[in-house]
Amino acid sequence: MAHATNTDRQLHCVVVTPEEALLDDTADFVSVPMYDGQLGVLPGRAPLIGRLGVGELRIKRGAGETRYFIDGGFVQVRSNTVTLLTQKAVAEANIDTAAAENELRAGMSQLGAKDPAAQVAATKAVESAREKLRLAKRARA
Repeated sequence: MAHATNTDRQLHCVVVTPEEALLDDTADFVSVPMYDGQLGVLPGRAPLIGRLGVGELRIKRGAGETRYFIDGGFVQVRSNTVTLLTQKAVAEANIDTAAAENELRAGMSQLGAKDPAAQVAATKAVESAREKLRLAKRARA
């Protein structure tokens, strides 16, 4: 009978943006913002590829947790490795609250746009700004 090794009980989490490889670390648990809700990943998870949404990436290691704002992209889970390819990822503590508030105001002012494409862009901007502000509040609490 094979014995489980420590690496069988850990995940490897990688976050890549167009600008940089932001994160390459181990984790006990990863919660990923999918386009239709959160996905929790534990070691041994079946492989999958999915579309990311806007929201909170949560990485748990022991008693500690690290959080990032994620803005869309794709995730792959394979062989205890969680890889996120995203347009934007910002550590919770690095979120610019003033910029997020400005994004929220700008998005809200465009919600009544007659152009359907502008309406979709405004809705996405509002959702993104609200999520950033929620994470920033948690980081500063």
